[in-house]
Order: sequence, then C-alpha cells, then structure tokens
Amino acid sequence: MNPPDIGLFSLFFASIFTSNILLANFLGMCSFVAISKDMKSSNGLGLAVTVVLTITAAVNWIILHHVLIPLDLLYLRFIIFIIVIAAMVQILEMIIDRVSQKLYITLGIFLPLITVNCAILGVSLFVEIRDYGFTQTLVYGFGSGLGWWIAIMALSAIRKKTERTKTVPAGLQGSGLTMITIGLMAMAFIGFQGMLAVQ
Repeated sequence: MNPPDIGLFSLFFASIFTSNILLANFLGMCSFVAISKDMKSSNGLGLAVTVVLTITAAVNWIILHHVLIPLDLLYLRFIIFIIVIAAMVQILEMIIDRVSQKLYITLGIFLPLITVNCAILGVSLFVEIRDYGFTQTLVYGFGSGLGWWIAIMALSAIRKKTERTKTVPAGLQGSGLTMITIGLMAMAFIGFQGMLAVQ
C-alpha cells in the first residue's frame, strides 16, 4: 500500500495540536494527571515520553514492514510492539539513572510505567492503521511526543498557578479542578481542528 498523501508539516502540526494523542485521543492520561503536580518532573517525563514515542514508532514500523508482514506474522504485532516499547523504556531508565539521580527518584514508578502508557502503543497502532511511510512515522511519533510534552507542561503550569490562588472553592480543589482544567485544555486543542486534522 502507498502511504497517504499528507505533507510532513501538516502531519507534524496535526500530531501536536489538532490530533493531540493526549487531549484529542485521551491516551496516556494516568501519568499525565499524576506527574503534572511538579514542573520539573513534568518536563522530565515529557522529554522521556517524546524520546520513547519517536524511537518506538520508528522501530515498530521497521519491524512491521520488514519482518512481520513479509513473514506473515502480523498476528504477533501487539506482543512485538510491547516488547520494543519495554526495551526502549528500560534503556531510557538506565540512562536517566546514570545522568540524573534526582530526576530518576522524582519520576519514581512513573518512569517504568511509560511501558504501559497507552499513548506509546497507540501511536504505533495509528501508524499501522493509517499506513504511514517511514518518514511520516518519524514525524508523527515526534509530533505526538511533543504534543504530549506541551500538554503536561501546560497542565503543570496551570496547576501550580491555581494552587497559589485563594479563590478556588474547597469542593473543587485537587482532582476536581484538575479534571475541569484538562477538559478545557482538550477543548482548546480540539479548537484547532478547523485548521487541520489527520485521520
């Protein structure tokens, strides 16, 4: 099959804003809500998710098109995709442990949990369903990671600001206000869909 005729810039813009993996497809919400309390942790996790998304999307594309499809092993794709994701997360975890002990401790359990972050697997499956070429896969994977990173940093900044204000009613403080904020952010990102969307 031929890859869809989508410009790389359009695909990149759409993967960040109009088809944001987190705020348009609601994939990867668990760590998004849990880690966004702290700006530094959000930044570290956002970077880690972007790196893992980009690499795993590319590696899974190569395995899909050069191993699974030629050998008629397509039914193994879910297992193979998850193994690749787990391996990449393990490598990233070891690198962060060596480079920044503080970030490693701050991210705690959420770093290995990137393995089960449904956004990572979701991107690989979207790439397969939409039949993207390799370059499109790289752009879409990086853009999706960047969109996830922007979203978690935005939520973290908003949460930090609302923590300091005294005008939030007691019943809305904590998770209630966080969920309302996420809903408003999703509406803002989806508002870009009039400009461009990727199906």
